[in-house]
Amino acid sequence: MFSFPDPKTEDEKEKKVQRCLEVIPGILTWSTLIGMPLLSFIVPVWVAFFIIIFDIYWIYRTIFISTYSVFAYKKLKRGKTTDWWEVCQNTSAPQEYLNELEEKSQKIRETLKGDFNLARRRKIKKELNFLNQQIQEAKNILNVKNEILDWRKIVHVVMLPTANEPAEIIEPALKSIEDSNFPNKQIIILLATEERENEENRMKKVNYLKNKFKDTFKDFIVTTHIVQDGEMKCKASNATFAAKELMKYLDERKIDYKRVIFSNFDCDSVCHKEYFAAVTYQYVIDPKRLQRSYQPIPMYHNNLWDTNAFVRVIVTSSSFWHMYQSTRKEMVTFSSHSEPFDTLVKVNFWPVNMISEDSIIYWKCFAYYNGDYMVRPIYLPISLDAVLAETYWKTIKNQYFQKRRWAYGIENFPVIMRSIWGNSKIKLSKKLSIAFEMLEGHHSWATAPYILALLGWMPLIFGGPAFNESVLAHNLPYITRFLMSLAMAGLVISMSLSFILMPERPKRYSRKKYIYMLLQWALVPIIAPTLGALPAIDSQTRILIKKHFTEFWVTEKMKKK
Repeated sequence: MFSFPDPKTEDEKEKKVQRCLEVIPGILTWSTLIGMPLLSFIVPVWVAFFIIIFDIYWIYRTIFISTYSVFAYKKLKRGKTTDWWEVCQNTSAPQEYLNELEEKSQKIRETLKGDFNLARRRKIKKELNFLNQQIQEAKNILNVKNEILDWRKIVHVVMLPTANEPAEIIEPALKSIEDSNFPNKQIIILLATEERENEENRMKKVNYLKNKFKDTFKDFIVTTHIVQDGEMKCKASNATFAAKELMKYLDERKIDYKRVIFSNFDCDSVCHKEYFAAVTYQYVIDPKRLQRSYQPIPMYHNNLWDTNAFVRVIVTSSSFWHMYQSTRKEMVTFSSHSEPFDTLVKVNFWPVNMISEDSIIYWKCFAYYNGDYMVRPIYLPISLDAVLAETYWKTIKNQYFQKRRWAYGIENFPVIMRSIWGNSKIKLSKKLSIAFEMLEGHHSWATAPYILALLGWMPLIFGGPAFNESVLAHNLPYITRFLMSLAMAGLVISMSLSFILMPERPKRYSRKKYIYMLLQWALVPIIAPTLGALPAIDSQTRILIKKHFTEFWVTEKMKKK
């Protein structure tokens, strides 16, 4: 039986290990925030050199992330123009599919013999290059043709956990699933409600949605979670309860878990019409399908034009980060994603006493398969709601709370380390890499804006007359200004991509709104420390001083009338 560490363990030895590990992020962050000004008194020269080195590192990091975000955008663009439904169906006859692709490739090669201008020739070669990639993939499929599953026997279960969200928030998600080009009769909706929600509101929502979509899907299941002893009021406990109810449903109908792809979607997730076809394709052709999760690219586009500039910068930056992450083998699941139901059963679903549920399920699967588990990026967008409340200030306040909840994902660190450290089947280098990446990522999240904006001036303020008369002191402002100017390249790329990826402008807004969309990026120096770093400091400090969250904060969602 697979066992995953309990963050609330009663074992004294494990409790000490848990506590020692969970204070590390907070100690590192506060050591930096306090230590930098303090060391500026004592060794200003060393602090000045550290700042210059950090600035250079930040330039490298910014350019690196920006470059790979562009690569991800190109893959996203290609993914959106690919007919995944056709590709999925062709897995039933891989040899015929390969012959068709090779014939198409030959025709394009013949076309190249014609007289075209440079731009047209480049476009044809680009199309040929993509076709060659498809041919190679088709050949790879042929090599494992005996292990390919029949896509017609795949069942998708889409879980939409809901606490207080009204039907108008959930309905667009269901409509997008209905409009997908994958057969609806192979899709089951699992609406996971909470008993603690007002019963009248809950039943009104459930009845409306069931009646609206009753004849659309294979089935429409509704569960109502009652918080049990030892559980937290959180999305994870609701998801686990719903998934266990689904097990009973599947068992009664003798549906093989290995043929069920389970999608854990936020209830406002509007998926691309090709998503289920793309996931099915990736699942049926992969012999190691049970060791994969599937992650679309989250875009906060449902109401991007309606929310304010502060939120737009935050959520757009978040989308760019996930685009960059999609290019890495170390990618983990976030927000809305899919995984094999058989694997979820083997790892016993989500921990019921943790706030962060979207990435911890990846780490449970990673531990179960001894490190041989990965996320397959699906280069299709999934559109979510950005934070929006009744007033401008409340919207900003709620964005802070949401960002703090995301940053609270560092609660995973001690549990992950406890789950993999004693596993001899996972290489030590891999364990160290995971530990470093988690700590460095959350440490940079909490401290980088302050190091770049404020702490860089500490040696000049506290260094004393001797340091201020040195050549280094005179040149430090110019060096940091120059280095930060270079780092602006990343911001320019982000601005450009934000306009390319922006959803269509609603008719209720004039073209002048584009000016605000451009000027909003001037708020980055304000947003980075306040709505970026401060929520991370808040979360790490709460864990450090044992002020843990005891309940999942549900982001308030509304539609602008």
